[in-house]
Amino acid sequence: MDTHGSPKREHHLLRGGISRRRFLAGVAAAAAAPYIVPASALGADGRPAPSERITVGSIGMGSRGNDHFSAFLSRGETQVLAVCDPFETKREAARKKAEDRYAGAADKATYKGCLATSDFREIVGRSDIDAVVVASPEGRALVETVRRLGRVLQVGTLQRSDRKFRFACELARNGYLGKVHTVKVAVPGGQGLPNAPPKPAPPGLDYEMWLGPAPWTPYNDLKCSFNWYFMRDYCVGWIQSWGVHHIDIALWGAPSLGASTLAVEGTAVFPEDGLGNTSTGWQVEALTPEGLRLVFTDEGRMKHGCRFEGDKGWVHVDRGAILAEPASLLKAVIKPDEEHLYESNDHHGNFLECIRTRRDPVSAVETGHAATTLTIVSDIATRLGRKVTWDWKAERFVSDDAANQMLRRAMRSPWNL
Repeated sequence: MDTHGSPKREHHLLRGGISRRRFLAGVAAAAAAPYIVPASALGADGRPAPSERITVGSIGMGSRGNDHFSAFLSRGETQVLAVCDPFETKREAARKKAEDRYAGAADKATYKGCLATSDFREIVGRSDIDAVVVASPEGRALVETVRRLGRVLQVGTLQRSDRKFRFACELARNGYLGKVHTVKVAVPGGQGLPNAPPKPAPPGLDYEMWLGPAPWTPYNDLKCSFNWYFMRDYCVGWIQSWGVHHIDIALWGAPSLGASTLAVEGTAVFPEDGLGNTSTGWQVEALTPEGLRLVFTDEGRMKHGCRFEGDKGWVHVDRGAILAEPASLLKAVIKPDEEHLYESNDHHGNFLECIRTRRDPVSAVETGHAATTLTIVSDIATRLGRKVTWDWKAERFVSDDAANQMLRRAMRSPWNL
């Protein structure tokens, strides 16, 4: 069956019978031993031989996906063999960019071109691809798949590969701030969207694949772009998509936030009309049984970044700077016998290194799942408008059926997991 020309596609199976469960294994397969191709030539300008390169498939060619695609395309130790996007113009532009990149004479003996497809399963089903890159939230099913199959997965919480964030967390964890009592996180708020009339999907867009397991709704000129961040069928909103980055740092520097239970409550502002239905602003507080408090808001209410406050000082970090009081904290040197966090200074490079060594990356799958979970729990608390208690071990709300029902969404048939 031709997946590009068929009028009806079985979305739960690819040709040859690849299921969504196998898709999870494929996404996690970044740690598989590198596929060996004949080393018919050494790379140009010191580039590794083809047999030593890690082959990559890139899924999603939007803003973040293109960033990842370009990062791996620029590295001599990797070779992009396939790209995927439901928009034909996006995937074809990426395919051309890849083929232009590898047009050198040293690659001609082994390079067979770059596949461009609208169906991600054509990438995860290939045995000659070592690593798959996809910008997507994590979940328990993916955690279990990674661990069961012994794969390596690097979550895109790239701030863990920035010395400023690592140092701030080491200050908090090693007592330099005294006893940490409060963690504050603020990220950009969301936005509303106007209404847009339904219309046929444009030629060159595989709209069924764009929707995936989300409910079927008609195409319009706003949804299949950056705006999907603010539409709950496709995303929890920036409380999650931006929030996950600094919430991840909060959990890194104050791990007791994710250790037992959290009492969570908050309020949020939601659009009253239009296509956008995720929060534009929020104020959430969470409390551990030991009294550690997390304050999580949009940046209109608090300074952007992550701030650890203790009884002897504080440290505040964002992507631009690290500040502390007293300022002398920034000159501290973590002692050899103190806790040193995982050191990575290149997020993509750390991923590739771990493919070879099979070590966990700095942003291991469990960390991404935990940070994503806490942002979703925060969103649920604001939607319910009351206090909820989250149990990290059970990964459920305590004695709260209404909240637990919001943890999962039905998939549009025939998608399944």
